[in-house]
Amino acid sequence: MGVPVKGKSKPADAGTPVEKTGFGPLLEGMADKYGYDFRDYARAGLNNRIKAFMNAEAITTVGELTDRILGEPGCMRRFLATMSMGTTSMFWDREFYAGFRKEIIPALRTFPFIRIWHAGCSTGQEAYSMAVLMQEEGLYERCRIYGTDIDDAALRRAKEGIFSLRAMRRCTSNYIAAGGRAAFSDYYTARYENAIIASGLRKNIVFANHNLVSDGSFNEFHVIICRNVLTLFNERLRQKVHRLFHESMAMFGYLALGPKDSLLAGGLADAYSEANALNNMYRKIA
Repeated sequence: MGVPVKGKSKPADAGTPVEKTGFGPLLEGMADKYGYDFRDYARAGLNNRIKAFMNAEAITTVGELTDRILGEPGCMRRFLATMSMGTTSMFWDREFYAGFRKEIIPALRTFPFIRIWHAGCSTGQEAYSMAVLMQEEGLYERCRIYGTDIDDAALRRAKEGIFSLRAMRRCTSNYIAAGGRAAFSDYYTARYENAIIASGLRKNIVFANHNLVSDGSFNEFHVIICRNVLTLFNERLRQKVHRLFHESMAMFGYLALGPKDSLLAGGLADAYSEANALNNMYRKIA
């Protein structure tokens, strides 16, 4: 990532708090010009990601950073990728998928149609993992999976469904441990160094841009999966997102959070019952 520069630059100080480095005007400008509002992101994480971006782009001052992001759409796109990026792969959390098969699938069989929302889907591997699981459970033909993110570049990769063949092969053991019932290689075609997701898995997945900070509900869902995204937000924003999820979920639908996320952060704990506490899965009861 980044643009070529001559010479060396001094790395940005990753330990300086955001509020003391003058990032306020930058965050205000991004919200006004691009509609991306990072002002309620958790300060420590926001600070670290901005500093990492400055180092990658060889930017040494906040003024230069502000000018570049607000003046160059390409720089803004790279910054957005830095803010939204996360580690993801097919079946990366094997315990989660195994728990989903055991605790959630039996209830989903009672629904005539199933809508699943992956909020913060990044490049789509987890959405495709869910498609594999639903197909093996005989439910894929009557479900629709929505993968959303704020990063259009990541969404383009998700829609293409083309990933590193080496990385996909490394996921085989996770797939098996998650209860996989076929040969994992059946779900993609190997071509040179790439793995192309089977077209049958792509047909019921919709990838689209959605900003949890500013956008509202767009459907009623039976499952909402948001893992390792809420930790990026401060308490006020986490509460707002939890309200969005609650409003978007059908009665007796399921909410799946990441291992470091807390249902208590949303102030809606009484609206859910535990479905699988070990994997942070809850069922809406009110």
